[in-house]
Amino acid sequence: MRRAAGFAAAHADEGETIGAVLAAEPSPDRRFYLCAYGGGEERWLVVDDNGAVIRDRALVRAVVSIAALCEIAADAAGGGDLQELRSTLTALRLTENPPGIDEAEMAALQLERVVGSPPRLASPIYLDTVGAATRHLERTLGEDESPFVRAMASAMTSVEALAAAVVSGYKVELT
Repeated sequence: MRRAAGFAAAHADEGETIGAVLAAEPSPDRRFYLCAYGGGEERWLVVDDNGAVIRDRALVRAVVSIAALCEIAADAAGGGDLQELRSTLTALRLTENPPGIDEAEMAALQLERVVGSPPRLASPIYLDTVGAATRHLERTLGEDESPFVRAMASAMTSVEALAAAVVSGYKVELT
């Protein structure tokens, strides 16, 4: 990520600060970096793995979408606070020890490992892996309908709004 931060810095205008740099692979082996700039109006740029500015509107939207979806998935997985969930499950095992608690604890631990900690590489594979691990946990907890799926579906409006904001605040003209 140090290299990506260097790319972002190389494209910063005077007075701009780098707010965030997110790595994304909307398709295998095509890595890009979504760079957010502050210091006035919010500005955006996507660069490739060599630091070249991406000007293709559809590709920029794809990078923004997968980056946003992966961030939302990481935040929504397991109800949003996996450490708290694991603590609750441990307490439940110690006080009541209901059937299936060991499997639920293992599923929560597995999900926590899958989600990982930032920085992450946003990709369809990451999104699928988090979704599968979350659904496994939900099933061990007896959830028939997936709160995770509902959260992801409701996030689509926000993802689209972010993509539109990035396009409208893009630092160079898009084609």
